[in-house]
Amino acid sequence: MKKSTLSIGALLIAVSASFSQVYSQSGDGYPEALLNTKRVFSRGLADAIGQPFRGVATSTGVVSDLFPLKSTGASTAMIVSAASTFLGTLNNAELSRTQYAVDDPEWRNWSNVDVGIFSRHGVSLEEMSDQQKTAAWALLRASLSAEGIAQTQDIMKTEQALFELNGEPIRYGEEKYYFTVMGIPSTTEPWGWQLDGHHLVINFFVLGDQVVMTPAFWGGEPVFTESGKYAGNRIMQDEQNQGLAFMQSLDAGQQAAATIDPNKTRNNQLAAANEDNLTLDYEGLRGSELSSAQKSQLLNLIRVYIANMREPHANITMDEIGQHIGETYFSWIGNAEDDAVFYYRIHSPVILIEFDHQNPVGTTQINAPGTPTRDHIHTIVRTPNGNDYGKDLLAQHLAVHPH
Repeated sequence: MKKSTLSIGALLIAVSASFSQVYSQSGDGYPEALLNTKRVFSRGLADAIGQPFRGVATSTGVVSDLFPLKSTGASTAMIVSAASTFLGTLNNAELSRTQYAVDDPEWRNWSNVDVGIFSRHGVSLEEMSDQQKTAAWALLRASLSAEGIAQTQDIMKTEQALFELNGEPIRYGEEKYYFTVMGIPSTTEPWGWQLDGHHLVINFFVLGDQVVMTPAFWGGEPVFTESGKYAGNRIMQDEQNQGLAFMQSLDAGQQAAATIDPNKTRNNQLAAANEDNLTLDYEGLRGSELSSAQKSQLLNLIRVYIANMREPHANITMDEIGQHIGETYFSWIGNAEDDAVFYYRIHSPVILIEFDHQNPVGTTQINAPGTPTRDHIHTIVRTPNGNDYGKDLLAQHLAVHPH
């Protein structure tokens, strides 16, 4: 897995260089190097979807009975209404590539790489009418918090910065984000929606008044936009700074227990696209070894990610995570200096979060190739033990109410 991460990163850098040269000279089609990269990602998806979904789990296997069907008292009617309105703006051709069955493998058809090397389904903001864009953003606002909307918009702005840096319109652009809907929006039956694009992927499952918003990928490059249309745009600072602050708050023994590797020399993220069945054992500092104040601080760090979801669903999710805080592990790669580049992971039976400073791909003009930088961040949030995409909840529902 580690070799794969390295080779794909190197491949992306090489393709970026070759493609920008070719594309600037001709608009006749893809250069061969980019087509070869598309093949790599297409094969990776096919291999992943070809395996039955299990979910992220440790080497001891999936833990059952973690996600009961229940009433949360948190209405999803506003989300249902917004999704129905959005679907109502699409014509038949658009619907045919946007709406799928609730248990369709399409849920797993996503990637955090750019659209030039990974083709998306659904309808993109770029091709929508004004009416459709309004409805699409209304669906996001019904589902996400103000913080989640701001983060979504700011990540999209980084795509404009990448376009301005690289001049590759087939790969980069602030509206190259695609919407799909699984199932039929309902306040009683299971359904969901997905937003998929470069550095921004949200899977949002709904069953009655229960919501699961994983896998969710948030990231971007450049983290800080120095010039151009969105000069001054900056992303992922709370995830970075609060993670570092938590590590720095630990005593020397706790830091040693948390540290997997003191040297951060490469990309370390493990649970991104095509890793729905990742086997990942717990590492680092266990929550039971934290003081009450430290547990609260760790929960506050987790909340930075969960707070992208609209209330009251964010609080409900945090309550579920809090029940397992003693079984939650915090692990770290790198040092903990104020200007450090690093990776951290938060892992429990019901939550997996990764934060990673990555090697530059689209900013090699301003960042040293092959060296992790604060200017390229990847994060992923998952629900281990089979409930990504709400699949555990869906299986329980279908066992009682077969479709």
